[in-house]
Amino acid sequence: MENIEELSPLRITPTVRALSSALRGKREDVHGSSRVNGDRVFPEPEKLWFKESSAKNLRNRDFLSPTTMLNTLYADGQVPPAVMSRVLSLRGSGVLPVAGGEVMGEGLRVRVDRAATFRAVLAGGAAEYLKPLSQRQGCVVLNCPALHPKPNTPSPDTMSLGQLRTVLLADHMGALLRRQGYAVSFCPTLPEDSEIISFLRALGIDWPTAPANWTNEEREEKIQDSLEKSQYREREMERGRRASGGGGRKAEEGENEGALRINLKQVFQEEGLPGYDPSLGTCTVNRDGVSQLAQLDLSTADCTAAMVTALHVTSCQDEFRQQQIAMLWRASGAKHTQRHLVCGPVKTPGSHLTAAQYLQLRRGQMKEASEMKYGDQVEGQTWDDIIKVMTSATVRFELLSTVHTSPVTLDVKREGGVSTKGPRGGVFVMYNCARLHTLFDSYERGVEKGLYPEIPEDSQLDFSALKEEGEWLLLFNYLIPFSELLEQSGQALDSEGGGARVNIKTEQICKFLVSLSKDFSSYYNRVHVLGEPLPHLFNQMFCRLYLLRALRELYHSALDTLNLPPIRQL
Repeated sequence: MENIEELSPLRITPTVRALSSALRGKREDVHGSSRVNGDRVFPEPEKLWFKESSAKNLRNRDFLSPTTMLNTLYADGQVPPAVMSRVLSLRGSGVLPVAGGEVMGEGLRVRVDRAATFRAVLAGGAAEYLKPLSQRQGCVVLNCPALHPKPNTPSPDTMSLGQLRTVLLADHMGALLRRQGYAVSFCPTLPEDSEIISFLRALGIDWPTAPANWTNEEREEKIQDSLEKSQYREREMERGRRASGGGGRKAEEGENEGALRINLKQVFQEEGLPGYDPSLGTCTVNRDGVSQLAQLDLSTADCTAAMVTALHVTSCQDEFRQQQIAMLWRASGAKHTQRHLVCGPVKTPGSHLTAAQYLQLRRGQMKEASEMKYGDQVEGQTWDDIIKVMTSATVRFELLSTVHTSPVTLDVKREGGVSTKGPRGGVFVMYNCARLHTLFDSYERGVEKGLYPEIPEDSQLDFSALKEEGEWLLLFNYLIPFSELLEQSGQALDSEGGGARVNIKTEQICKFLVSLSKDFSSYYNRVHVLGEPLPHLFNQMFCRLYLLRALRELYHSALDTLNLPPIRQL
């Protein structure tokens, strides 16, 4: 495949679009919903082809257009020779090179030129495959209500696991959005010497801090003044008329005599903000609410971008209160876009743990599991650091691997719960990342001993030596699609409409890493990468090292979005 290097980086989505265009011919030029030609309805482009992912199917095909799709396009599903020629001669920027195709019982299956694809992706490093497809502009403030004073600064001993989940999710989203070019800030600012900051640092979370004696009183006064002057403020006379409608309400008004009240329903109705709870009604402004608004105001003060989005990451139990805060901020004059990322509860059947107790439990289990596996060597600062990172990885994968709107159920029994063996989330991922580092350390020692030469330039290698199905699986399912995976959170944030809530596939990175680790572990256990030091075997070994070096960087890149440093030895 000539000039394929000039067409890289290769992507899945452009390839599917090009395959659809080739299959549909001129009909692809008509954009819109399903079209009718006579009495035949033509399917949408994204439904014409499917990328294969299972090891079983990848032995026979890389992309498939099912028979049901072919039957909607052509009589009896017979693909005309001219159409087949277009599919087999596919070209274009970002399009994977096609090696062959045939119509079988399940449909039209296409095979990619694997040697050319390996070269295109691995030659010169795979840096382009480890970053988002595009860079976005704008500022995102990640607001975590669980960390706001109510009225005191929260502590690890009072924080629930559901609240911890929202903090970890905000931290993960911050890393993802920064990778996509957004300027990201976090809210609220916390006292630098507080217990909660020490707790967050133990989990690898870098949260903004201020001196213990710092206050935000000036902004609070400004917010209070804005609300008092707000067009949505309920005046005394109007409140009196409403109170006369019922004894209960009248008594309530009497108890809140002189209180500042804002009509939140009027805010989202008049400003055309869909998705807010119609029962929000009227809200009494209190000190805690003003404090949170002042923190939000502070977090957006330095945003110079034209587009500023406040993303409230909250538990389902606190969603109603956070919608109140969002509308109060709007009533005070803030015009920033506000979205709500809502998390399901965290359940611990048979027990009740605070965030501090949960972290202590997992750390103890991680240390015990490490001592059982590695014995007396588990001591000193190096192992303390390893156990800290592995504990953080365990906690993050346990709380972030589930769709954010769904509940998480944890096994918090004192015995078990954390294992250094088997596909058990964070530990398994970190272990396999360490295996890659160990492999390259072994190779470097072999070079020092004169067993192996230095890895040559990619131009000297024949990548057709990568014939193992596991090698193609790692490239096709993980290295190539990673950029598009990174892109998803920004796309969801950009999408208009749909109301106050935003649903982002926040679980994807964790699931990606676990799946990657399963397939890499299977390959690593089956294939002896560092073979006999014989010259005729070096080409294949070097090709594999190129692939695994790119895979190591993929691990680093994905773990970076979880703010987890890689473990280099175990």
